[in-house]
Amino acid sequence: MATVEIYTKAYCPYCVRAQALLAEKSADFAGLIVQEIKIDGDMALREAMITRSNGSYTVPQIFIDDVHIGGCDELVTLDMQNNLNALLAKA
Repeated sequence: MATVEIYTKAYCPYCVRAQALLAEKSADFAGLIVQEIKIDGDMALREAMITRSNGSYTVPQIFIDDVHIGGCDELVTLDMQNNLNALLAKA
């Protein structure tokens, strides 16, 4: 099963939307690991996110098995194109 890392901040509606989609997918994929990384007030975590995402500084930033997916819009697009399940099902 895939490991998902999602960098978030409090009060971010896009973070909430992405987390809701991932929670919905967790019901379909037993063993899916979703790790939330809260960057509120933590400059080291924020810098790590920016570095990992090749300069993207908005949240959420989402990684599936260490591959940068992008933000909420990209995650939703993957789901709408029926490509998200394949990424999450990888062993």
